[in-house]
Amino acid sequence: MSVSIGIHDLSFATGEFVLSHAALAEHNGTDLGKYHVGIGQQSMSVPAADEDIVTMGAAAAAPIIARHGKSQIRTVVFATESSIDQAKAAGVYVHSLLGLQSACRVVELKQACYGATAALQFALGLVRRDPTQQVLVVASDVSKYELDSPGEATQGAAAVAMLVGADPALLRIEEPSGLFTADVMDFWRPNYREAALVDGQESITAYLQAVEGAWKDYTEQNGRPLEEFAAFVYHQPFTKMAYKAHRHLLNFCGHDTDADAIGRALGQTTAYNAVIGNSYTASVYLALAALLDQADDLAGRALALLSYGSGSVAEFFSGTVVAGYREQLRTEANRAAITRRTPVDYAGYRALHERAFPSDGGDHYTPAQTTGPFRLAGISGHKRVYEAR
Repeated sequence: MSVSIGIHDLSFATGEFVLSHAALAEHNGTDLGKYHVGIGQQSMSVPAADEDIVTMGAAAAAPIIARHGKSQIRTVVFATESSIDQAKAAGVYVHSLLGLQSACRVVELKQACYGATAALQFALGLVRRDPTQQVLVVASDVSKYELDSPGEATQGAAAVAMLVGADPALLRIEEPSGLFTADVMDFWRPNYREAALVDGQESITAYLQAVEGAWKDYTEQNGRPLEEFAAFVYHQPFTKMAYKAHRHLLNFCGHDTDADAIGRALGQTTAYNAVIGNSYTASVYLALAALLDQADDLAGRALALLSYGSGSVAEFFSGTVVAGYREQLRTEANRAAITRRTPVDYAGYRALHERAFPSDGGDHYTPAQTTGPFRLAGISGHKRVYEAR
């Protein structure tokens, strides 16, 4: 009898500050409806000067460690596309901040917003090989575009941590997966740039092509029929993209694209992404958290997940919600992570956006802004210095 493997626990963290799209619209003269309705975004998380992918990742993972302990975690997989180092995995810093055992492998994975799903699949394979171990998957990103660019309104920041193991308490991940890769330049960030480059229309087209391709492969691998899924969890660079993707999938499958039916299929997945903004690798799993926190009892129901990363790679896969999952949810903490953010005006956001460490290798310290459990204290001798609060 094959062992059941999947997501045993899930927790997330986001930035200290929040910029409303009303404030952004007031600055640039945009009709607020373009943000609230057009792209489906209300606000965006903005990291403090002493926050980054490591502090958010550690903050997301700390509640999981507090609940389950450290002894079975033999691997940490950190997924990001806003990496802080070309050699050292950000997860090594997280490993240290959390005080995990030294008998542990740590690696960083990258493929745009798809990276966390690659990390999840990596974790599933490790647990299948040794069901006594657990894998900590961390997806953490800061989405950053140039000021006054079309992508500015989709920025955000968050980290999701998932504990992957046998006999999971939340979601059993199923086989098969539908896979798709195409070489497209819809979104990219060369090493010499802080902000990403994006071809907005090309990115939407590439996403829809990937949805179609991943679904086609999923059906060829004898996956579930469309009608069996209770909900659809999509990567959300902006929440309206999930609606575009699902409508495209329904059209491709010859189904009606009734607005109410689409709303029922994915409406409960957008609540967190709509107010946090694009969190790249964390986005699809924030959508999963929002669904589990809000939906009526999903125990025993099948969920579809579509993970997309520009460039491009996509995966369509499914999971079954485990009986008793509601006892494991972190709904109150998840909502608190959002409501605790301090509003920032456009000038304050702009100052944080433009802030960068000098590259001279000197001692540069960050102002203490975060109220989270971990902070980036500064940089010294080209070394990032982190501390627990």
